Amino acid sequence: MNKRFEGKTAIVTGASRGIGLAIAERLVADGARVVITARKKEALDEAVTHLGGPDVALAVAGRADDADHQGDAVRQAVETFGSIDFLVNNTGINPVYGSLVDLDLAAARKIVEVNCIAAVSWVQQVHKAWMKEHGGAIVNVSSLSSIRTAPGIGFYGASKAMLNSLTELMAVELGPDIRINGVAPAVVKTRFATKLYEGREDAVTAAYPLERLGVPEDIGSVVAFLLSDDAAWVTGQTVVVDGGVSLQSMGE
Repeated sequence: MNKRFEGKTAIVTGASRGIGLAIAERLVADGARVVITARKKEALDEAVTHLGGPDVALAVAGRADDADHQGDAVRQAVETFGSIDFLVNNTGINPVYGSLVDLDLAAARKIVEVNCIAAVSWVQQVHKAWMKEHGGAIVNVSSLSSIRTAPGIGFYGASKAMLNSLTELMAVELGPDIRINGVAPAVVKTRFATKLYEGREDAVTAAYPLERLGVPEDIGSVVAFLLSDDAAWVTGQTVVVDGGVSLQSMGE
């Protein structure tokens, strides 16, 4: 594997499992050290072992929208590995499923807090601690539901549409030394997305030209590209990674 990130450090939020862990795994394979965050310490500790141990991975447990936790993770990244070259805002929540007319507004506020405001706060934290002086690259994990109507998870999609807009705005504000992009997956086979395919995977897959759902590694490879110098002239973009499903006509 190409060690293109050797000597670099990444913070990946929501990385104890699923897409976040796959992103961290790919970055480590490419030579990076990673600081991974999530709420549950035991799951994070298992992820550190999976990634190769404390020489390459550090776990910091806490809520993604807790500013004190963010500051602690950023501080430990610099103290342990010496830099914060990359940030991946992967944490996202969707505690509700159903129509907007029945939406729990308290849950909606929490979705915006975690999926949007926390992402901005993480950027502020790494900017202040390292990237303002040294530069870097950032990726926000969005969703295909941010650009294509997704009944049942509509407000989640709306929050990710806001994240896409924030990605564009921050790309303008942070250039030229900091690049920020997004990735918008369709259905990826994770615990988070089981309601979208469980018990009917063949029917869901039939809509995809590539005839399969995504796996976390599909997203990890695209995130690694966006963080790398191969994407040196790419900023403010949200890249759709969807097996071609968004190409289907509305009648299919």
